[in-house]
Amino acid sequence: MTADQIQQANVRHGALLGTVVSDKNKFTRVVEVRESKRHAKYKKIYRVTKRFYVHDPENASHVGDVVTFMPSRPYSKLKKFIIVK
Repeated sequence: MTADQIQQANVRHGALLGTVVSDKNKFTRVVEVRESKRHAKYKKIYRVTKRFYVHDPENASHVGDVVTFMPSRPYSKLKKFIIVK
């Protein structure tokens, strides 16, 4: 599989792209995903920010890193994603 095919497969399976904002927990990262949306009635563009608790098995990512993550089995009450890249 090429890198492009892997990326398309990840998008199909719900992969997200975000920035690590906290690495204080062992094997857990808090990743922030920013998205721009357009209001249905007023057509104004506004930003939406959502934070996800993501499992990092290698403990490799740090604050400021841009990571790709996708849904996986639940690791805890809040942690239901795993870092892919």
